[in-house]
Amino acid sequence: MRGLFKKFKDGLKRQTPTFQKAFNGIFAAGKLDANALEELEEALYTADFGHETVEEIIEEIKRAYKADKEIRGEDAAKIGAIVLARVLEGAEGKVDVGQHKPEVICLVGVNGSGKTTTSAKLGHLYQNAGYSLLLGACDTFRAAANEQIKHWADRLSIDIVTSQHGADSAAVAFDSLEAARSRSRDIVILDTAGRLHTKSNLMNELEKIHRVIQKQEPTAPHHSWLVVDGSLGSNSIEQARVFHKSFPLTGLIITKLDGTSRGGALVGIYRELKLPIYFVGLGEQADDLQPFSAVNYSNAIFGISE
Repeated sequence: MRGLFKKFKDGLKRQTPTFQKAFNGIFAAGKLDANALEELEEALYTADFGHETVEEIIEEIKRAYKADKEIRGEDAAKIGAIVLARVLEGAEGKVDVGQHKPEVICLVGVNGSGKTTTSAKLGHLYQNAGYSLLLGACDTFRAAANEQIKHWADRLSIDIVTSQHGADSAAVAFDSLEAARSRSRDIVILDTAGRLHTKSNLMNELEKIHRVIQKQEPTAPHHSWLVVDGSLGSNSIEQARVFHKSFPLTGLIITKLDGTSRGGALVGIYRELKLPIYFVGLGEQADDLQPFSAVNYSNAIFGISE
């Protein structure tokens, strides 16, 4: 859809001009010599695609140059977009709401990943799609977390369960699921406290939430999504590894792609862990959280029109 592609194009505008300028400069003479290859490699690595993906793109461009003896920036960018979409084939997460009542979505991640605002935006997206839902404010550690999520919930008219600062986050998760059931909600979204993936006590708290939820509903949480700050680049891969070990993940949400020139970080995470990417954050507004599209992402990041 035109509108969705424009969202990706606008959201990735920090990355796109970098590639367009680099590719047009590198291939201005239509040649692929040693200097051009070095510049191309540098441009691709800057985006944090990861070694394997960079090598695949370069090999495809070299193959095209060998066949035609000439290559332009636009042609090279198109090849890059095609390879990237191929690497991300199967990465688009799809939620079939209705398998459970309520469908339990648990968001986890480190401090500052944008998890709390993402939970509200996610609720807004599903509510606009016609689903009834409830937010569970399980971040009881951060003093401003309750106020932040309540502000978003009030602004977007989303039902919410909160508690006092310092309360047992697992108890809030329990109460949220109970409330969602009693109010016949389709979806409950649990916003957990941000935690350093290197702190075992905080990871243990996350495991407790998991156990408490499963006592109520053995199949829950039905979705455990890691919210990753897209501007962190390849550093986010280690986060994903540790969280996946302690709290089995079923997918990813990548935030803040609009504020970074390293928009390729999600490629490395998907390539290593094969976790589907459900949504990406392309701006600060409520409707800037969008379902992930491999083709739209790949075309937008390389500056290819639809």
